[in-house]
Amino acid sequence: MGALSGKVAVVTGASRGIGKGIALALAEQGATVYVSGRTNTPGTHPLPGTIGETASECDRRGGRGVAVQVDHADDDQVASLFERVGNEQGRLDILVNNAFSLPDDLTDPDPFWEKPLSNWEMVDVGVRSNFVAARHAAKLMVPRRSGLIVAVSGYTGVAYTYGVVFGTAKSAVDRMARDMAVELQPYNVASVSLWQGLTFTERAERNLAGIPGLTTGSATRPENGCSPEFPGLVITALANDPAVMSRSGGTFITAELAQHYGIKDLDGREIPSLRATRGEPIWSPIEAVESHSSRMQRSAP
Repeated sequence: MGALSGKVAVVTGASRGIGKGIALALAEQGATVYVSGRTNTPGTHPLPGTIGETASECDRRGGRGVAVQVDHADDDQVASLFERVGNEQGRLDILVNNAFSLPDDLTDPDPFWEKPLSNWEMVDVGVRSNFVAARHAAKLMVPRRSGLIVAVSGYTGVAYTYGVVFGTAKSAVDRMARDMAVELQPYNVASVSLWQGLTFTERAERNLAGIPGLTTGSATRPENGCSPEFPGLVITALANDPAVMSRSGGTFITAELAQHYGIKDLDGREIPSLRATRGEPIWSPIEAVESHSSRMQRSAP
């Protein structure tokens, strides 16, 4: 039996990329994974991957994949997804908020005033969508007093990367995960944000091969990159950590958590933390903040 046998997860934006990698890693440990995303038919997206293909691979990995076509900009579709999870499973153990609307011009060097206003969709599907999904997830987790909500973020939460809206969205995701943790703490539901560096998704591979100079950028050096399944290995460890609530509210560098749990990437490499060059998370776990506050109060004259 896998470490997540009997557990139920929802991974948003899992047709391809990081979401797909996380879904496969969770399924390999026996989880039932609801794979949500927009792409349901091969060939309808410039990049390969569909929710059905991801779900089928989840089955082959030893878990169970359930493909659900969802546009995470549509609140009614999101509500239907979680209603289905509740009806079919009666529980939800893990939500991974990965869906993000990446514009085609993300890596273009144009300043924000030259880019289209439609880039704000990164906030609509990337911040607001996280809130909507977490809201529904909490309604399934809180009554059972158990669960883990993970936001996929990155160093761009503090380090300029690609553009204004991208950084704004990731910073908001980190803060939202922290404040959700405050309200979820009494119900033993954990909320964390994970910082990914370069991840070898289908899109990243295409960009690294086709955009001159990208491989020398501070955020996109291939020697620092990881597989799309790497964060899923770390999320599995978090979900099985009996002390996960001590991390709730924190923003964590995925590579550092991996080192803590003794996790290496699929090829055996230890993924480096870029804290020294890209910056460090702002938000500490709420338990650590409360402990510090209590110590300060006790030491006050």
